[in-house]
Amino acid sequence: MKDSKVCENCNSKACRRNNNVSHGGDVVYVMGLIGAAIFFIGQAPDFWAGVVGFLKAIIWPIFMVFEAFNFLIK
Repeated sequence: MKDSKVCENCNSKACRRNNNVSHGGDVVYVMGLIGAAIFFIGQAPDFWAGVVGFLKAIIWPIFMVFEAFNFLIK
């Protein structure tokens, strides 16, 4: 049975590690998600509006990119 750890002498794509990966975009998205959730939930008058606000906070980049493309087309 093979060990699930990555071997150091293996050159297959499945075994290679990429240690030079940057996750800066992930941090920006999470910070935007938290900020949008605070904004939308803070504006909600009741529980279900808060749930909808949280769902809006998850998909806010979709609306931002859509509006940016509309602005660039004009």
